[in-house]
Amino acid sequence: MTLLPALTSNPPAALLSAVAALAYAFLAWAHPRLSERQTRNVLATAWVLHLVVLGTALMETPARFGFAPALSVTAWLVLTVYLIESRMYPQLKARWTLAVLGTLAVLLALFFPGSQYHALPSSWMPLHWALGIASYGLIAAAVVHAWLMQRADKAMRMGDTGDTAMPLLTLERLTFRFVAAGFVLLTATLLVGAWFSELLNQRWVWNHKTAFSALAWLTMGVLLLGRWRLGWRGRVAIRMLYLGAGFLLLGYAGSRFVLEVVLQRAG
Repeated sequence: MTLLPALTSNPPAALLSAVAALAYAFLAWAHPRLSERQTRNVLATAWVLHLVVLGTALMETPARFGFAPALSVTAWLVLTVYLIESRMYPQLKARWTLAVLGTLAVLLALFFPGSQYHALPSSWMPLHWALGIASYGLIAAAVVHAWLMQRADKAMRMGDTGDTAMPLLTLERLTFRFVAAGFVLLTATLLVGAWFSELLNQRWVWNHKTAFSALAWLTMGVLLLGRWRLGWRGRVAIRMLYLGAGFLLLGYAGSRFVLEVVLQRAG
């Protein structure tokens, strides 16, 4: 797979992706000089453009999917969560980081649009993908909140907190809510994957994707159990979350990156 066909096979979609990436990049560059309302409007515009990019990709024939589109959808879901939460919690400040994330995600999907699927092996495959990406998005949102927790905790220790700072306990509560929701969807993803494997009369294959996904599920389960039974919080909980999210990233995006970019193989 070369980069040139990915950019020239659908010029309008490529142009739209470039505009969406530029909108995110503009926000990352200009947000210190923009008013609160202007920043919110630019972010909303970039979010809408990103959504149109994703919708255009879904309508392509044959369908494409891979590690970069998965990360692009994940980034869009994280931004969706942020846009909703920032309405309820105006103190939530992560726009520069999320703008950079959006820029990189859109550009990555532009250069690496994924493999073509002329025929899906099972009608359950889209559900499996949807559940997996949703779990990616929720756990990525938990990671962002955990990072904000660390930042708030550091500021509090240095006596650098202000009246507009997000309460640490609120961030912690939101983090574990996203972890719990992501764990539920990850469980459903694995169950649906096992189900349509049975429908196709295929045995459960312990490849890299399955192994890392199972490790992510186990790590998140232990984290939630430790939180419930032992009251885990702070650095221990955050490190467990980062570990589980790392396993999940390696489970699909990592294995697909190796196939599509390193080995240049489809499927």
